[in-house]
Parts: sequence; structure tokens; C-alpha cells
Amino acid sequence: MAEVKPFRALRYDERKAGPLEKLVAPPYDVISPSQREEYLARSPYNVVHLTLPDSEDDAGRAFTEWQRESVLVEESEPAAWALSQDYVGPDGVARTRNGIVAALRLEPYDRGVVLPHERTHRGPKEGRLRLLRATRAELEPIFLLHDGPTVELPARQPDLAVDGARLWRLDGPALEDPGQLLIADGHHRYETALAFHAEDGSEESAFTMVSLVSMREDGLTIFPTHRVAGRFSADLPYGHEDPRDLLAQGRGVVVVTREGATLVEGDGLDTELVEALGPEEVSYTPSVDEALAAVERGGAEAAFLLRPPALEQVWAVAADGRTMPQKSTYFYPKLVSGLLFYKL
Repeated sequence: MAEVKPFRALRYDERKAGPLEKLVAPPYDVISPSQREEYLARSPYNVVHLTLPDSEDDAGRAFTEWQRESVLVEESEPAAWALSQDYVGPDGVARTRNGIVAALRLEPYDRGVVLPHERTHRGPKEGRLRLLRATRAELEPIFLLHDGPTVELPARQPDLAVDGARLWRLDGPALEDPGQLLIADGHHRYETALAFHAEDGSEESAFTMVSLVSMREDGLTIFPTHRVAGRFSADLPYGHEDPRDLLAQGRGVVVVTREGATLVEGDGLDTELVEALGPEEVSYTPSVDEALAAVERGGAEAAFLLRPPALEQVWAVAADGRTMPQKSTYFYPKLVSGLLFYKL
């Protein structure tokens, strides 16, 4: 059974740090180089100075200094937090997703308590491990799913509110009997936390900060991540149908090159169908328009438009001990970084 508990959060003191909207940012792995510069310029205390620093040592020094200067202050008592995010998805529909932010005891995958669903790469984990060593803090929550009840939000004003996200400090236990957990987003950071605890050995490093969302949550959505290939040479029967019309049929993967578009059907997940076609120099985008534009302007040889996997598919793959190719899912929206920090 997963062990979830309240924790003493570090959070910005806006009297020292400035308004919260200048301090928060998306997770590190969706920020482009130009966006990074923009966030760094917003405030000397923006969270990106920690999550995407010039060096890990710079992040460690900043994190220490911000606490000494009371830019970051620690809560007097442990607490779990209710988190609500209002958003408009790529489909143009407005929704709200609710969850709980708490501390989770790390469990190796082979224990079957926390399940992954995507493969990871060594490079990002090495960088995150250096950062964790330098700061000794979990700077961004990991997003997990559970099959328990949805969250009942407090009937009062939130303690924190910014960019459609609202947080309420809760009294009482974090989440009783959450059962098995599925990582929705944050595989690299979860595995990094496991590696750090293995070398650190302390009870403090045995926990990480997570946001837990119920599978029954109405606002829980998955969108596809489309593929763009710098090189692609498969011989397919291309036609001149509108790729968006083919995608709307929902029958398979739509492959688009300068020669036209075609539909590829088959068993298995769409990401697996794409892998079998053998594209090279692959990049990713949640935007159909961006994927098609890359082919149209000659910057890529092919685009692959995918259907979103069903939540039940994702859970079934994880429960069976298998993993999907990288970026098989896009749980939208991403969590906001900079609302809470977890000091080990």
C-alpha cells in the first residue's frame, strides 16, 4: 500500500519575493530555451532559477540564500494541500482538475505500489540527480493517479491562487488508502528520487512531493503527443486527403509527408505503430498544426498524427508490467512549478 503523508512545505513569501505570477512556471521539461530566458527575466526569484539553472551549484546556492533571506519560508506544521486547476484543453473545452499534494514514500517499481507507463532516458535523470544533490529538495511535484475518491474542495478562499491554479491547506490525513498509484507525468524525476535515496539513505529522502488525482476525476484528460521525423523513408500509399479529416476518423495513425497523407492501422498503441515504421530524428509536439507545418516548410520529412490512448489502456499496460514508448501520453495540463517546495 502506498504511504502518503502531510509535509512541511516551503513556499514563497510574496512580501519578499514579489507577486506569485512572476515566480511560477511550467515544469522544466516543457520549457524551451527562449521561454527559459523569459522566465529568468521575470524575477530573480522565479522558480526556473532552480529548475533550469546555469549550473546545479547555482541552484543550490540560490535555494539556500532564498531561505536565509526569507524569500522561501517553511510552514510551521505539516499539511497536505487540495489543488484545483482550471484550464482549456487543446480541444478548446474548459475543464477543472482537482487533486491532493502530499509526500509519498518512494517505492521501487518491482513492489507494484507505484506503476510507470513510459520508458525513460538516462540523460535527463543524470541532470536531475545532480540538481537534487545540490538542493536537497524536491522542486516540482510528480503527477500520479489513484483509483480512490475525488477531492472535496474546502468551502473557503484558497491559500494560494495563480494562473488558474488554487491551493488549500488541509487538516487531517493526506489521503487514506490510495491503493496502487500510476505515474501520469514525472517518470524521470521519480526514478531520480529513487536513485538519490539509494545513495543518501536518510528517512527524509525516502519521500517525494506528489500531486495525486483520482481516475474518477471529471477533469482528468489525456491528449496525444504527435511525432515529427527529420528522416523517414517508408514506402506508403500516400493520397491527397486532408490529414485532419483522416485523424478525425479515429482509425489509426495519420502519416504525412510532402507526397501526401495516409492512414496506418494495426493492433497496439499508436506510439507502437509509429515505432514500427522506423522514423529517425524524432521530435514531439502536442499541436497538429506544428507537426504539419514542420513538413510543409521542409524542416521534417514526415509527421505522425496520433490518437490519445484511453486511460484504461494506460493503466492496463502499467499493471501488466509493460511500458509505452516515451511521450505516449500527454496528461493536460501540466502541474504548476513554484507553488510548493519539499525540503528533504
